[in-house]
Amino acid sequence: MATTRRTRIVCISDTHNCTVKIPAGDVLIHSGDLTNTGSHKELQKQIEWLARQPHEVKILVVGNHDTTVDAAFYREHGGISITASCRTCRRVGPPSLPSHKQNHSQQNQQWIYLEHEASKVRLRSPEGPRTEFTVFGSPWTPQFESWAFQYKRHQEDDGVAASRVWKDIPLDTDVLITHGPSFGHRDETVGREAVGCEGLRRAMWRVRPRLAVCGHIHEARGVERVRWDLEDRGVRYKEATDGGVEAWVDPAPDGDKLCLVDLTAKKNGRALDNDGGKATKPDEQVVPPAPASSGDVTAAAEPGIGTRGLGGDPESARSDQAALAGRMGRRETCIVNAAIQASSYPHVGPRRLNKAIVVDLDLPVWEEQ
Repeated sequence: MATTRRTRIVCISDTHNCTVKIPAGDVLIHSGDLTNTGSHKELQKQIEWLARQPHEVKILVVGNHDTTVDAAFYREHGGISITASCRTCRRVGPPSLPSHKQNHSQQNQQWIYLEHEASKVRLRSPEGPRTEFTVFGSPWTPQFESWAFQYKRHQEDDGVAASRVWKDIPLDTDVLITHGPSFGHRDETVGREAVGCEGLRRAMWRVRPRLAVCGHIHEARGVERVRWDLEDRGVRYKEATDGGVEAWVDPAPDGDKLCLVDLTAKKNGRALDNDGGKATKPDEQVVPPAPASSGDVTAAAEPGIGTRGLGGDPESARSDQAALAGRMGRRETCIVNAAIQASSYPHVGPRRLNKAIVVDLDLPVWEEQ
């Protein structure tokens, strides 16, 4: 068993041009919608604000409002960012964002910008925990109006587009950063409609990261601890039935007190049930069939792979062998919707802001001290 050490991860999303006070920590994650329209001025302001933060590693994913970062969207709209909600237009240009391949040495900080890709992160500061983890970040969300980084909604094409997008998440991902939420997890609108992506939820069952950070749906801000059902042989992509989803309640939502989610064993005696186990069987990159009911189990079976999304014996062809073999210790995921703006764009009325959500997580040490 690898030695682990407490690592503090600060989560924010959907700042929409706001520059708020951010708690100290080892890692800072922004999961998209830095801006309202993605203009040069907006992006520069937000990047400069993030650059002033003291965190050793800063991981950045953009969102649908950061329109100019999406090259295809920018070309299609001819340099015009259309904000359908308020019927206004603004001429914008492509921004300059820090590359994930650049290791910025100023103040011993590292920038990691992820545009649907993975990266290995090592905290190297002598004063830090010196832990490591694999992160995957993506700006893609289901189609809604005319915004950037979008794909067809699950119900529009039986989940084909979503499956093609989210199959790219490596099974060894420890921290998953997506702009949008998965279906049924921190995705309810003010009208109580769940609008998250079902394809992403299914991918999360297979990957089962330790931490999943999102935003996009401002009113769904909060935290859930999700336990995945890895034993059910009849229903695919299933959360545990009894106590499978545990909502976290902030004991002090108002004021300056730290909004802290402690997933370590040292304080509350209940560490996150996820050992970060690595896959021992190859994961063929194929688009799974769309249905996920017990009736499609036979049709979903694939030679040499097993049955995607189905629990049971990791060695059985009737289970998802790649997702389970060597990875049965990945049983829980902490899902965080870290939206800072409490109201939806265009933010009519008094501005209401949420606090950053801080997560303490035990991660493996890459170098013994």
